[in-house]
Amino acid sequence: MLVLVAPGQGAQTPGFLAPWLEVDGVADRLHWWSAVAGLDLVHYGTEASAEEIKDTAVAQPLLVAAGLVAVRALLADVAPADGYGPVGAVAGHSVGEITTAAVAGVLSDESAMAFVRQRGLAMADAAAVTETGMSVLLGGDPDEVAAKLAEHGLTAANNNGGGQLVAAGTLEQLAALKADPPAAARLVALSVAGAFHTHHMAPGVAALGRLAPGMPVGDPRVAYVSNRDGGVVDSGAEVLSRLVSQVSNPVRWDLCMETLRELGATCVIEVPPAGTLTNLVKRNLKGVETLALKTPADLDKARELVAKHGEPIRLPATEGVNA
Repeated sequence: MLVLVAPGQGAQTPGFLAPWLEVDGVADRLHWWSAVAGLDLVHYGTEASAEEIKDTAVAQPLLVAAGLVAVRALLADVAPADGYGPVGAVAGHSVGEITTAAVAGVLSDESAMAFVRQRGLAMADAAAVTETGMSVLLGGDPDEVAAKLAEHGLTAANNNGGGQLVAAGTLEQLAALKADPPAAARLVALSVAGAFHTHHMAPGVAALGRLAPGMPVGDPRVAYVSNRDGGVVDSGAEVLSRLVSQVSNPVRWDLCMETLRELGATCVIEVPPAGTLTNLVKRNLKGVETLALKTPADLDKARELVAKHGEPIRLPATEGVNA
């Protein structure tokens, strides 16, 4: 079974979208989505500095746009543009869940871009209230790590499996953890601008909750694996509800990977900016083929994997998401 996964914030690097502009149709899509999001995606994906694209309100739309242009390029010849085709399951990490919601047919590309722009703005506003951040903890005894986070008032915002946790809280709390880390654990600060997936993001949940009732959705056409609990969600309304609450809920990527194992995943392709999730899958899902789809140079290999592992093509239903 073929699985597409989409990374979360922090995976972006300056200029990572530049090679994709050479692919037919990508520039046109990005210009249109820039208008939808009210953000110059081409500029931020090709010319902006690392500091500029660290801004939550910029990074999140940029990540979703990058993932979607790559998916549309990859599946252009084997699936209609609304998300049907050889993909058996999708899973995104944090904001990557918006990318996969569009791939699964829950949201149109335009709805995904409008929603993620508002998500980024709302989370940036929430992050501005208090100086907060996130750090990865690698290794250490799980019980000792949990106790140390509790001691310093930090939240385990992401559980990425294989002994990788992400701690989130105020900068003072993170500094205290750095000075007093769990035994045998290594800390790496993330390039994000807030304590995402914690109570600090509650204002963002409220802001997105006001938008959701008016958004058109369709039910997922592939298995949609949720960050909340690793469950497969088959209702578009429930996917949208989880996208709203996810802003302040921990990401359980460890449980998502367990579900992919149970579903029978044989290949995982990560959309750009790829690499982070591929590495986690390699460590935790032995025997599953992986590919980090970073640039168009990887498309031929990706298409080979689609042909090898993809589901039989299914015709789209007549009803669905408004474009």
